[in-house]
Order: sequence, then structure tokens, then C-alpha cells
Amino acid sequence: MSLPTNPISAGDIRDKLIIGLDIPSVEEARAVVTRIGDAGTFYKIGYQLAYAGGFEFARELIGQGKKVFLDLKLHDIGNTVEAGVRSVAKLGATFLTVHAYPQTMRAAVAGKAGTNLKILAVTVLTSYDDNDLVEAGYAPVSAADLVARRAGQARDLNIDGIVCAATEARSVRAIVGPDRLIVTPGIRPSGADAGDQKRIVTPAEGIRLGADHLVVARPIVKAADPKAAVEAIVREIAETTA
Repeated sequence: MSLPTNPISAGDIRDKLIIGLDIPSVEEARAVVTRIGDAGTFYKIGYQLAYAGGFEFARELIGQGKKVFLDLKLHDIGNTVEAGVRSVAKLGATFLTVHAYPQTMRAAVAGKAGTNLKILAVTVLTSYDDNDLVEAGYAPVSAADLVARRAGQARDLNIDGIVCAATEARSVRAIVGPDRLIVTPGIRPSGADAGDQKRIVTPAEGIRLGADHLVVARPIVKAADPKAAVEAIVREIAETTA
């Protein structure tokens, strides 16, 4: 596959795709990574894999030159979050998520001080819509309003980036400015099953809306040919950024 070298390098384009290893075991995750090979450069490890040996597997991936996004969505008392972030930073991960509550974000920034770890604040989960927020007691606040409020707080607390639905990326960019990262899950290639996501877009739409990184899991790891699935998404990103 031919990728443009200017203004974004081929490596940078591949880094825009974060492959979600939503897989129950390290053995299965390792098999998927092996099948993807050099096509994939950036992997996300969430709860399912993290608690099944995923932290050691993260070290393995980092040792192979891959980037790792630990999607742990930390949220606890400040001291606990700060200590947890400090431990995660020692793994060599690139990204770590925390929930976008001010006390939690403050503690995470303190915990990663002096390291290269980037903290991403999760605003509103992409599986939530306005009805879910009503059920959770946030009414009359809409998902868009809550995303905007938390994005502003994250900016003021010097968080490195925001996790939000791509449908909110443009409005979030206006709040956080050009220098902070926007990472968007809920990405589905055309024709893919939406699954449990409610605010979804295609890879091309995600990039056009201003996302820096796209997280794609099931459409890749459940594909008959995961490498081909990765290459198709990377090609779509490349065409969008050319």
C-alpha cells in the first residue's frame, strides 16, 4: 500500500489508527498482533485484557516498538489516582485514560509529572446518549453539554487530550484548542455493525471532524483478515489527510 509522505509521514498516518485489543486473553491478542504485523503500530488495552495479563503484554508490545494506550478510565480519590498513574508511567505506555472529573484529572497530571505519558480525559462514554444521562441523574444536561463542560475543565487542568465521540470532535476542538489531542472511539467502517455504540462515524468522517487518533476494535480483531482490515482503514485515513 502506497502512503503519502508529506505533510504527514506514513508512520504518522498508521499511528492515527489505534487498534483496540478487546480480547479475553494474551494468547489471542498476541495472535492478532502477529497477524497484523507491521500494518499496526498502536494498540489499546482495556479492562478485559488488562486484567488477564495485559500489563505484561503491554511491556511486550512496547519492547517491540509498538505504542500502547492503556484505557483504564481511572477514577478514585486523588491520592489513589496519582499513585496509580505514577505506576502506569513506568510501563512506558503512550496514553492513559482517566474520567474527566476535576479532582481525578488534577491527580493524574501530578502522577505523570516528569514522564512522557499522556493523560486522556474521558468526557462522556460513546455508548451513552441523552436518555442514558437522564437515567444517570444528569438531566437536564445533554451529552453534548456535558462533553463541552468536561472538555473545558480538562483544558484548564492541562490534560493532554480528550476522548470523545467523533460527532463532538469539532466542538471539543473549539474548546481545547489546536495543541491537545482528540481521540475518538465509536469508529465503524462503512457497513460494519454498530454493536453497543450509539454515537458512531466512519474513519474518514472521524478525521474530517478533527480527531487525531481513531480507536477501532471489533471491526479489526473480529475480521477474517485483521491485517487487511487495518490496511483498509489506514488507506481511508491517508486519503482523507492527503
